[in-house]
Amino acid sequence: MTYTAPNAFTTRPTLQGTFGMTASTHWLATACAQAVLERGGNAFDAAVAGAFVLHVVEPHLNGPGGDMTGVFVTATEPDAPRVLMGQGPAPQAATIEHYRSEGLDLVPGSGVLAAAVPGAVDAWLVLLRDHGTWELAAVLAFALGYARDGHPVLGRVVATIGSVAALFTEHWPTSAAQWMPNGHLPEAGDLVTNSAWARSLDRLLAASADSAVTTREGRIDAVRREWREGFVARAIVDFGLTAHRHSSGTDHASVMTLADLAGFEASIEEATTVVFRGHAIAKTGAWGQGPALLQTLMILEGFSDEHLDPSTALGAHTILEAQKLSFADRDAYYGDADVPLDYLLSADYAAIRRALITEQASHEYRPGVVPGRAPYYPVLRTDYTTQALSAQGAAASAAVGEPTVMLPARADAEPETLSTGELRGDTCHIDVVDRWGNMVSATPSGGWLQSSPTIAELGFCLGSRLQMTWLEPGAPSALTGGKRPRTTLTPTLVLKDGQAVTALGSPGGDQQDQWQLLYLLRTIVGGYTPQQAIDAPAFHSTSFAGSFWPRTWEPGGAVVEDRLGEAVIAELERRGHRINRAGDWALGRISAVTRDPQSGLLQAAANPRGAQGYAAGR
Repeated sequence: MTYTAPNAFTTRPTLQGTFGMTASTHWLATACAQAVLERGGNAFDAAVAGAFVLHVVEPHLNGPGGDMTGVFVTATEPDAPRVLMGQGPAPQAATIEHYRSEGLDLVPGSGVLAAAVPGAVDAWLVLLRDHGTWELAAVLAFALGYARDGHPVLGRVVATIGSVAALFTEHWPTSAAQWMPNGHLPEAGDLVTNSAWARSLDRLLAASADSAVTTREGRIDAVRREWREGFVARAIVDFGLTAHRHSSGTDHASVMTLADLAGFEASIEEATTVVFRGHAIAKTGAWGQGPALLQTLMILEGFSDEHLDPSTALGAHTILEAQKLSFADRDAYYGDADVPLDYLLSADYAAIRRALITEQASHEYRPGVVPGRAPYYPVLRTDYTTQALSAQGAAASAAVGEPTVMLPARADAEPETLSTGELRGDTCHIDVVDRWGNMVSATPSGGWLQSSPTIAELGFCLGSRLQMTWLEPGAPSALTGGKRPRTTLTPTLVLKDGQAVTALGSPGGDQQDQWQLLYLLRTIVGGYTPQQAIDAPAFHSTSFAGSFWPRTWEPGGAVVEDRLGEAVIAELERRGHRINRAGDWALGRISAVTRDPQSGLLQAAANPRGAQGYAAGR
């Protein structure tokens, strides 16, 4: 049996060229990043410019008050993948005892108690300082222009605002003022502005104008200090003093302090890697979910190619079962602590896990046995439904998840429909490669317009990443002051023969690594082109603890695109998978750029689903 050949038809071509390539989840971010390349900037200048544009044009999916992770290589060290760590920690006063005393048994899915220290902006500035070439003012000009002068608002943004209109009107007046001026929703395509964020960018840039600062790096650091210790930090803390409504249906104030904000600095770390079919796959450490993809690849490495074809029942079954085992380990062992990754990523451990895969789907939570470690068993909830959440009122059901809203499906929004009836949104992603060989993959998220009330002075809100922590002592990702939540943000870099060849990633919370796995299998094993791999039918498991409030799971659950085929879906059901159909084009948000180190040929491809992600290059 051979690997299924890719469909000759693709929604778009895989772009090819030799100058530079960009792919992202919004065409404006792609265009702006590519414009930086055209004007002589490198991949890092371009990525930072595109990322700040994403803050403005996809405010329902990310914002300056959120977080990000990236993985990259430089042209001077093409064999040394690095991680850009922009995941802020929990405030020092964010303790299990405090949250329990507030009457909570889970960290809420929205509201300031769900907010980690914002990490995205500082991380982008660190990347620009250390590896970019442009002045910050030139990099921010694109985003500043859209915030000040306006950009055409997406239908999905309008749908998101509409879903939380009652919450904004009744409980979050500063958000209503920003997103529903004079009580009116914008219409798709209207030019919308964020003048408060534009003023904030101007004030930040003013911090770099001190004549005593004589270097580009010094000017960037001056802006970083103003963000962490100046007017931004003060506005965040002052705003949090007033209690507001959370997804729990109760009101709470923030615990974030000036010391928390001043104490965080983004960093650059070593990547975690494994080798699969001759390719080194680089991810974050176990403070993110990235190593779960690496564990899955180690399990799958021991199977023949016919078991790795996502287009067949055998392949889809094998992949789903391997993912369940890896994600069980994610929930049992991962966190901002001493995680035994050497053991979890070893060939011997993978063989033990591989032996658990049978012809039938597992409906169990099965973490592995790690010497000297007791696995954590999370409370696996199946008692939350759309109806139960809706019964708690708009404030309880809106703005939760990654990000999740309860709405009838709308043609202009096209979100993923979960089996519970929830409509799941995305996050953002951007990939850039330049002609010199610099390559970066980055996933910004958090600080969604629906994650907490807008801070009127700043024009943005805080994120909700702490919902990924547990209010249970002993959990590897238990809520702990000063510790990072185990994030789902998980970009990927692929190297071959000591050279970076692919940068890819996807929005999608718990699905990010699952969808990226399909891309990796189809390109590395199946020989698909980037666009063919992105266009091919996708699926993912829901048979593990969800990372987002209210932390549900579906034993044996698998969500599939109908294009997988009736015969394949029927065989998966026969094997015991509880199938939820998502429609023909509903799953997967991958974008990717590639580079052939020998020829210098560059490629790019982007997700067609939702008609929003685009690639550009030449």
